[in-house]
Amino acid sequence: MTDRGILRERVDRLTREIAKFGAVGAVGTLVNFGVFNLVRHVTDLHVVRASVIATLVAIVFNYVGFRYFTYRDRDKTGRTKEMTLFLLFSAVGLVIENGVLYAATYWFGWDGRLQANFFKFLGMGIATLFRFWSYRTWVFKALPVRDPVAHAESFLEEPRQDERPVVRRAS
Repeated sequence: MTDRGILRERVDRLTREIAKFGAVGAVGTLVNFGVFNLVRHVTDLHVVRASVIATLVAIVFNYVGFRYFTYRDRDKTGRTKEMTLFLLFSAVGLVIENGVLYAATYWFGWDGRLQANFFKFLGMGIATLFRFWSYRTWVFKALPVRDPVAHAESFLEEPRQDERPVVRRAS
């Protein structure tokens, strides 16, 4: 395979991964916003507490989606380590996401419903970039790349004249 073909294959693989990550993330975003607004409507919890609850529900949903849809072809050994890393990086994402909302609400006083949803969305966007990088780098690791089948029987071919080993005789 040529270098250009390999590059194209890698770009195609990354594009599919981003699309699957985005699909799970889009549904996770709907879950997050749905739970957030439901908790705010039904309870008297402060905005950031409601957001943390919603984010935790979305994290559980997203793990299932990522493990069984986006990264189903990735290494499945070491589930305990995988889940621990997932929860660790998700917690960092939770802090990023809700840190933006906290700053907007308590530092700047932007606490209306529309403002809360806007800053929750902004925080989710920033946290999503971090999560994508960390999940694909540390949590759902790719399996080692295998050599193409085309080269599998190359050892059977006759070596070219310039590739033949030099045999030296003892004098």
